[in-house]
Amino acid sequence: MYQSHFGLRESPFNITPNPAFFYSGNARGDILEAMLYAVAQGEGIIKLTGEVGTGKTMLCRMLESRMPPHIDVIYLVNPNLNPLEVQHAIAAELGLPTSGQRADEVQRALHTELIARHSAGRQVVLLVEEAQAMPLDTLEAIRLLTNLETARSKLLQIVLFGQPELNQHLELSSMRQLKERITHSFQVPALQADLTGDFLAFRLRAAGHAGPALFSPGAARLIAEASEGIVRRINILADKALLAAFADDAETVDVHHARQAILESPFGRRRGRWRPKPVVLMVVLIMCICGLVLAAAAFL
Repeated sequence: MYQSHFGLRESPFNITPNPAFFYSGNARGDILEAMLYAVAQGEGIIKLTGEVGTGKTMLCRMLESRMPPHIDVIYLVNPNLNPLEVQHAIAAELGLPTSGQRADEVQRALHTELIARHSAGRQVVLLVEEAQAMPLDTLEAIRLLTNLETARSKLLQIVLFGQPELNQHLELSSMRQLKERITHSFQVPALQADLTGDFLAFRLRAAGHAGPALFSPGAARLIAEASEGIVRRINILADKALLAAFADDAETVDVHHARQAILESPFGRRRGRWRPKPVVLMVVLIMCICGLVLAAAAFL
């Protein structure tokens, strides 16, 4: 709606992960490079955790897009699978027929296929999203897949993406074998407040903007505060603020546009309405009582 008004060829703040809009600041580029290095080592399990909306899926997509040509990437996106179903799902990702086969038959087929790919110079990497929502026995079944190996290397590299609850699951005694297989762990941080303006400018440039900054420093600060550094929230607020500026026929997004966007967002409303703390209420009450006492004394 506002793209032509601001000289954009596409919407800059869609929340669907698009590698063209990957922001490498705030350690994200470093995390990606470290994950690529860990995958290249071909051993153990890699884990990446982060709060909802911090950019885990974007890093997952970037990891896939940057994989070397000899690596075959397969996905496991449905966390609600039991141990047998997860083997069937992985086999299906590899193009293997599994209908009517027993668990041991599926595992043998997986092993045979992985050995064939390894012999052909291929490496297979399994990307597991929403790992924190998986049943514990399914996580254990995934761990057992790392037992598929040759004398020198693993046949399947696994990367787990999940919310912080995944770390809590790994602290359970029943999960200690899986935890010990994790050789590299990464955490996606919230975006630093002082990088919000740079993030907004980067997304706008990626969408085709070539002019001066569209977001005023004050608008960027408000968005940083209301979003608490959660990238998905920043995108939502920035999109709403651009729409508000477009409705005003403004050339830039100012503080009042950011405030309007915050008021129209559920997480913004929670933070945007000032609520006095109990101690503040007590001070106000004491001042009122003192005022009444003084007024009564003066009257007498």
